[in-house]
Amino acid sequence: MLAARPYRDRFRRTLGVGRGQRLVLLNSTWSSQSLLGDGDDDGDDSLPALLPRLTSELPADEYRVAAVLHPNIWHGHGPGQVRAWLDRARRSGLALIDPLEDWRQALVAADLVIGDHGSVTYYAAALGTPVLLGAAPLESLDPDAPIADFVRTAPRLDTRSPLRGQVDTLIEDHTPRPGPPRFTSSVPGEAAARLRRLFYELMGAPEPPRPALLVPLPLPAPEPARRTAPLRVLTRLRAGAEVAVTRYADPGREPAGAGEAHLAVHEDTRDPGQLDLADVIFRDGSPDDARLGPPGRWTAEVLARHPHCALAAYVTGPASCVVRTRDGSRLRLTAGAEADADPAAYASAAHAWLAAGRTRAALLADGLTVRTGSTAHHVVITAEADDAVTGNGTRQVPASPAADRSTAHADGADAPRAGRRSPRTGS
Repeated sequence: MLAARPYRDRFRRTLGVGRGQRLVLLNSTWSSQSLLGDGDDDGDDSLPALLPRLTSELPADEYRVAAVLHPNIWHGHGPGQVRAWLDRARRSGLALIDPLEDWRQALVAADLVIGDHGSVTYYAAALGTPVLLGAAPLESLDPDAPIADFVRTAPRLDTRSPLRGQVDTLIEDHTPRPGPPRFTSSVPGEAAARLRRLFYELMGAPEPPRPALLVPLPLPAPEPARRTAPLRVLTRLRAGAEVAVTRYADPGREPAGAGEAHLAVHEDTRDPGQLDLADVIFRDGSPDDARLGPPGRWTAEVLARHPHCALAAYVTGPASCVVRTRDGSRLRLTAGAEADADPAAYASAAHAWLAAGRTRAALLADGLTVRTGSTAHHVVITAEADDAVTGNGTRQVPASPAADRSTAHADGADAPRAGRRSPRTGS
């Protein structure tokens, strides 16, 4: 892992961690007192309950949540049961890490680890990564072992308090502790040579003259965030052509914060009823996927099928999407240099802009700056010719409600849902 640290940014990009995002990695060992087990006596900090809270309380575009579970958890409970326990969190964007091949890369990439008394948590501390203990059973540890001292003194996760503040405070105030790296290896960087020498001595065989070399950690398969749970989106128009976007996946309550609220729903949502309530409906796929038709056709079909939806967005890749508004305008949103947010967030920003009565012409002229947390993403917006035709070759016309949702606010009619004030803040 030490040898792989220069490639940390590559591992982060593989996990879909963009600029300004923080990767929170949860780890559980194999034990009834582990993070996956009961933890404390009341069981409030068990992993299946904690993960959905993290994926819903942490803004989706500012944090990436991943989990690595001990191989015996998969073997003992079975993959089907494990995935069922974590299903809600996975639909909210959780990355489930391969516990045999990719856990080390995820550990190198992490900004914070929430763990227990297992070795992976201790390795995180040895790497200098901030650690919060979600379970800490001292009775199962040798009191003289280094990890016992670590468990006694490491900060604890308070599951009865909001999670974001605990995560941010520990990351920002963290000072690496000297004990874990010292007790993990007294000769960092020399493990390969020393272990090979020992093994050959034990076999009574001469050691090869060539250097002892490590197999580099491979780059894992890409694991982009895919959120099919409904997203509650708060937006604020800032100076110039800039929109601040904060998205929460499947929140248990109305998110706190100033801004106009709207609902964005993936077409593959588990709850189809949410599509009839959505202001923005989106999906991701190849632009030449014959099952869906070209993006222009798909967006037209969505607006025709869901008359209360104001904007449909087809995410064609990690840097672009095609959107259609209720008045039939078709736009392509393309990430500019250094922009690397989820294109569905760009679609929500465009919706907020139009719902506030701002013009399409301004978007085409200047593009849009989408701000997620403290990170700005410039998006280039271009108009596209309409190709929304049905299977029999006739042009598909989106069903239009009584008032055009993209202009109703400016005309003084009932504002679209995205233009309504947040019921929590009244702002």
